[in-house]
Amino acid sequence: MSAAVPALSVLDLVPVRTGQTSSQAIAASLDLVARAEALGFRRYWFAEHHNMPAVASTTPPVLAAAAAARTERIRVGSGGVMLPNHSPLVVAEQFAALEALAPGRIDLGIGRAPGSDPVITQLLRQSGTTSDVERFPEHVRDILSLVSPEGAALQFTSGGTYDVHATPAATGAPEVWLLGSSDYSAQLAAARGLPYVFANHFSGQGLERALEVYRTQFQPSEHLDAPRTFLTVNVVAAPTREEAEERSLPNQRMMARLRMNRPLVPAETVEHAKATADEFAGMGETIMAAARATWFVGTGADVAAELRDVAARHGVDEVMVSPIAGSYEAEPLDTTPGRTQTLALIAEALAA
Repeated sequence: MSAAVPALSVLDLVPVRTGQTSSQAIAASLDLVARAEALGFRRYWFAEHHNMPAVASTTPPVLAAAAAARTERIRVGSGGVMLPNHSPLVVAEQFAALEALAPGRIDLGIGRAPGSDPVITQLLRQSGTTSDVERFPEHVRDILSLVSPEGAALQFTSGGTYDVHATPAATGAPEVWLLGSSDYSAQLAAARGLPYVFANHFSGQGLERALEVYRTQFQPSEHLDAPRTFLTVNVVAAPTREEAEERSLPNQRMMARLRMNRPLVPAETVEHAKATADEFAGMGETIMAAARATWFVGTGADVAAELRDVAARHGVDEVMVSPIAGSYEAEPLDTTPGRTQTLALIAEALAA
């Protein structure tokens, strides 16, 4: 597609709302991935976050496997696996198995941030599976080798070699992407000749610089012959702007809690967010307004116009949307009407 009409993908944190179980939240997300496929979205990625009351996307490969089983065409994967939390061999084995499960449809998005607080990071380290963050470039290289049909060869100091394969008889490999919100991953993706995603939904700062670094420093590789990149955006679409703004409130308040170091809670309902607005007076309101300023919120036509603009402005033919629409109290707990509505209205407006 041209930059004027960007292809769309989805980033899912599997939000957990007040009164909802993890089972219900995951069921709602699996319904959403099936809907995204029917609407023509290109890929569907699950994030990795730990020990957050409002986020159930703790294990991207498990969720990607469930999503692959529910779909036939859409690409599924991680956005991303936080590599310092895991052994590179385990990641390679998981995604090689996913590629065997859904050939030609698996994306392995890799990030360098821990995706957790210091306590969880320490728990991960105690389990013995984590990797040294300073060896991130080396571990990315190892994963690329391990998931390839040829596998990797370890060189012993004695002079012998030992072959390692992430799966015994691969016929293909997952597509590896590097994710980041700074120059670091942009430079590494360029040096390795890999596709790159800027995490604009998380931090809009430095977007232009990171894309420039990636494109100007890109070195063609066996994986990619020219730069390939897209960015992520938080979105809420509804039949009216008033409803869209209301549905954005729970996530605005979550951002305020994070920035103000307040206790995290499950995603609030729209009604609760409106009824307790005074709770975030002052600094909280400033944080919420700053977050809202970077999101695309409005009718389907409003959001579609902003997506076209951001794609053209940054020269990308794909935008990954994170549908952050909150829920009203009366909406079923095992579905996600606001997020489903967001995807449907945007797809419809872009197709018009």
